[in-house]
Parts: sequence; structure tokens; C-alpha cells
Amino acid sequence: MNRGDLSDAEWAIIEALLPPERGRWARPAQDNRRFLNGMLFVLRAGCPWRDMHERYGKWNSVYVRFRRWAEQGVWDALLETLVELGLADDWQHMIDSTIVRGHSQAAGAKRGTHKEGFGRSRGGFTSKIHARADSHGRPLGFVLTSGETSDYAATPALLGMPVAKPKAMLADKGYDSDEVRASLLLKGILPVIPPKANRKESVSYDFKLYKDRNRIERMFNRLKQFRRIATRYDKTAVSFLKFLAIAAAKIWLPTFVNRT
Repeated sequence: MNRGDLSDAEWAIIEALLPPERGRWARPAQDNRRFLNGMLFVLRAGCPWRDMHERYGKWNSVYVRFRRWAEQGVWDALLETLVELGLADDWQHMIDSTIVRGHSQAAGAKRGTHKEGFGRSRGGFTSKIHARADSHGRPLGFVLTSGETSDYAATPALLGMPVAKPKAMLADKGYDSDEVRASLLLKGILPVIPPKANRKESVSYDFKLYKDRNRIERMFNRLKQFRRIATRYDKTAVSFLKFLAIAAAKIWLPTFVNRT
């Protein structure tokens, strides 16, 4: 087993969640495990597909399978299944966002950079990853927008994710608004959000509980250990989001391995 590849225990968990592949035109299908390890290599190293190590097979075959499964919703279903099976603690969830720099080669998508989740800044193209995490800092889902988009724009999508309802929602003061607080309270969720300095009416919050919000910051740090996440090389939002789903699944796998 090479560095970064799936262990036998991890593969035993994930194998049944991937669709079987049949050979085409009388050619045998390659091993899903080897192909997935090739995708993880590209994700971790941040290299172009053409520079993928040859031990994982032909780069184009791995890329085609990645894109085909992306279009079929395999990566989203994989993450959703792992979350459903592993999410046992619904005490508190967290939402936050982080900005990633887009590589110059990521520009030029057919639909236009803005529709693919790119925004312009002084330093070039940027994208913003909005995420929701559980109380252990494990990712539950993502929303991708352009870098200059306000956190408010993605809040409804984050709160509307089909996961277990927590008792509390932790967020920084960037999410402090009457609308967000009311939306949480109507769902029976306690908002743990510090008030902004310019808020006219002071709002109390549980400071001790809020200290746990650092776990989603650590989650972003873990995600950015995958270089293809830390710097966006993908032209399309679909490809980047699917790489995020694979990275999130890799973060979830130790939860199941440690149970056995």
C-alpha cells in the first residue's frame, strides 16, 4: 500500500458503496480500488490528471470514471451514506466558510467563471466553500459560491441539508442576523452566535458552548491538506464539489475503522 492509498479496512467499508464497473468492447473493467486510489493521489498531490502515477493505470481512464460517477451522483451518495451511518451525535452542528484561491488554469469554463463558482479579487480568482459540520468536526455537506459572496447567501442551503436536526447551531458573528436566528428557532434549534459589535439590541449566547466552534476550523484545515482543495485547479464547480465529497469521505472513514 502506497502513501495516501485506502487501507484494507477502509476499502472494506467503501467497496459496497461504489457501483460495479463492467468492461466495454470486450475489455475487462479495472479495479475500483486502484482507480479510487488514483483519484485520491490527484486530490492529495494537486497534480494534473496527466501527471497521476502510472501505478494507478491510465490517467484518462481514471478521469473518465471520476467524471462519469460525478454526473451519476455517486460521490454525493457516498458522502450522504457515510454521514447517515456515522452521524450518531446530533447535539450541535456548526456552519462556516473558507476562501480558496483559484489557479489561473482553472479559468475558461464554457459557462463562464462566475457560473462555475469563481469570483474576482485583487489576487485573482477565488471561490468560497460553505460547510456544515457535526459536533466532532466531520463534514456534512458543502455549498460552493464565488469568493466575494456573503455567507448569508449560502445559509439557507446549509440549514436545509437533509441531516439529523441538532439541538444547537454554532456560527461566528458573520452569521449574526435576526433572519438566521429566527429560522433556527422556528426549527427548534438554539442559535449559538455572538452578536456583531454594531447590533443595536444585545443578544446573549452560550460562550462555553461556542468554544467548540473551533472544530469546524480544524475541519477546513484537514480538507486543505488535500492540495487540490487548498488551491482550486478544476474549471467546473461540479468537479471541485465532487473532490470535496471524496475528501470529506476520507475524513469520515476513520470513524468506521475505529469502531471495529
